[in-house]
Amino acid sequence: MVSVIGAGAWGSALYHAIKQKIKNAVITSRHKRNIEGFVSLDEAFKNEYLIIVIAAQSIDDFLRENREKIKNKKILVASKGIDNKKLKFLNEIFEEYTDKNNIAFISGPSFAKEVKQNKPTALVIASKNLNLAEEFSEFFPPFIKTYIDDDVEGVEVAGAYKNVIAIAAGVCEGLNLGSNAKAALISRGLVEMARFGEFFGAKKDTFLGVAGSGDLFLTANSTMSRNYRVGLNLAKGKLLEDILDELGEVAEGVFTSKAIYLLAQKHDIYTPIANEVYKILYQKKNVLDSLKDLMS
Repeated sequence: MVSVIGAGAWGSALYHAIKQKIKNAVITSRHKRNIEGFVSLDEAFKNEYLIIVIAAQSIDDFLRENREKIKNKKILVASKGIDNKKLKFLNEIFEEYTDKNNIAFISGPSFAKEVKQNKPTALVIASKNLNLAEEFSEFFPPFIKTYIDDDVEGVEVAGAYKNVIAIAAGVCEGLNLGSNAKAALISRGLVEMARFGEFFGAKKDTFLGVAGSGDLFLTANSTMSRNYRVGLNLAKGKLLEDILDELGEVAEGVFTSKAIYLLAQKHDIYTPIANEVYKILYQKKNVLDSLKDLMS
């Protein structure tokens, strides 16, 4: 009935949760994992419902390779990011390959480790087809509260943008600038991502809810966040390549910062924090210089 495609930390956590309600759920990934219920990709495609949890920058290639196999499937996208080659949001990428009424997106404050411990969690499922969002919400166990929304653009932008702000917050923490500075950075980050989202049709209220401020406050305040740890290590003077090697998993904010920067330049959107993160990551700008520029 349900297949989780992607067995990284978040994919495995979602599978752990869904398996409590849907006993015959299965999981797959590019590399074989020692997980109960692991099947081949071809086997996973036999199910009607797919939950896709692969790196955002790999989504387009995955969909192109499996165009015929995803036709008429009901898809829940748990990946977060913006394609930095096509400069498109994931909903735009998916809509190139399947009907928008067959797609939903899930986001919200949710560390994989705590989901695996069955700790209380709130998530938003957004879709242009609210009936589909309701169908997917039924797959989740009682410890996960799901909210249904139709603001796909808002949920998408919030889930992607918060990773960039988390990198900046990690830099702030790594430089020991204090709680005042970090609070200012995160609150201005919320304003910035709402401004960016509204330009692309998102609803402002989305950024004040679980998928917006909730996810941002979590991700930009904890070393459990990979993106936050990227910022911490950049502040210590480590090279980005070494940081990513040490992480062992994708930090989507690194790629999303490039997409946001290029989209902001193209459409003349004011995104000062994302701009500075991009310059630190891609133009090797000194982290102290970046923060001084932000403060000025």
